[in-house]
Amino acid sequence: MKPHLIEEAHEAADAIARREDAGLAEELGDLLFLVLFLTRLLGERTGISAADLARGVTGKMIARHPHVFEGASAETPADVLVHWEASKSRERMASGKSVLDGLPLTLPALQRAARLQERAAGLGFDWPEAAPVLVKIREEVTELAAEMDAGDASRTRAEIGDLLFSVVNLARKLGVSAEDALRDASEKFRRRFATVEAGIRDAGHPLTLVEMDRLWDEAKRAEPSGGVAGAPGPPG
Repeated sequence: MKPHLIEEAHEAADAIARREDAGLAEELGDLLFLVLFLTRLLGERTGISAADLARGVTGKMIARHPHVFEGASAETPADVLVHWEASKSRERMASGKSVLDGLPLTLPALQRAARLQERAAGLGFDWPEAAPVLVKIREEVTELAAEMDAGDASRTRAEIGDLLFSVVNLARKLGVSAEDALRDASEKFRRRFATVEAGIRDAGHPLTLVEMDRLWDEAKRAEPSGGVAGAPGPPG
């Protein structure tokens, strides 16, 4: 059932991204079917019922939202998120687990990095603002350049990982989903590169990098809503 569950979740997320309400309704139905099916299988093995699942998640929601259910003072959305992570961290610590346990390795890498950072922040391990993270990114870029110059492939790979992790941290501090931001940038690249492909087809032969770069710039001017960093440019 695992691959089907993951596939249906991705299809529901795709319907959300495309703002297709009818498609989302269908995909949520498929997800609901799988959840009920898995609950039935779990019940046959353990006796746990759908009602047990509902009681469990209800208890968690109440415990993690004291501003709603316990008359605590009103909080900003950011405060609510901080309390949520802190509450989960306390639960894991009380059970003897690491606050970083339980995040699947199969999560998209950017998303998993952000969740690790959020959980650590729940225990106060976090920069108070975004500015120091930007300093850290510049530091990582310098270290990456040094390893590239040294020609050490393994250390270069590690520094690229450190740089990406720091960029995810900056996105998190700014309230941006790194996963969504990269997905949007990739889609923007795809749309703009279509102009380059069209130019190649019209020419009937391969184009030089300078010619393709000119077509890329035309695509950017036609779609001025922000930029995709680092399109290949003419040498020199």
